[in-house]
Amino acid sequence: MNLFIKKILTKKELTDLSAVITEAEKKTSGEIRVVVKHHRPFKERKLKLHELALKEFCSLGMENTRDRTGVLIFLLLSERKFHIVADEGIHTKVLEGTWDRIAESMAHHFKSGKFFDGIVKAINAVAGELSKHFPRKSDDTDELPNKVVEN
Repeated sequence: MNLFIKKILTKKELTDLSAVITEAEKKTSGEIRVVVKHHRPFKERKLKLHELALKEFCSLGMENTRDRTGVLIFLLLSERKFHIVADEGIHTKVLEGTWDRIAESMAHHFKSGKFFDGIVKAINAVAGELSKHFPRKSDDTDELPNKVVEN
């Protein structure tokens, strides 16, 4: 585990976040991933945060879910930034500004040093939104790993 990530989230908290994702996905057919990235590679220094998050989204295969209902919570620690990316299957259903409201709540927790709590709240808020529009189906499978990606 990266030393910088250790200062933000403990190893146990990273494991606990994976369990939170697993539990949250029981309410929806959507897929939630969390990526904690220490810093952007030199070759990606000119990319906007949204572009960097989209690149991560695609590298994780999140656009390959059955109903295109993947959501990525992407944290870039060295720049103290984060971004939420949702797949195209979600945009037709979820109201404009939903992800911004979730991000604002997460930022509020981060400002008070409650990184774990902020991410948990975000995961649960994303799952809540997804469950309204994409409830769990009887034939639903967990299409993507729930483990938090650190790099």
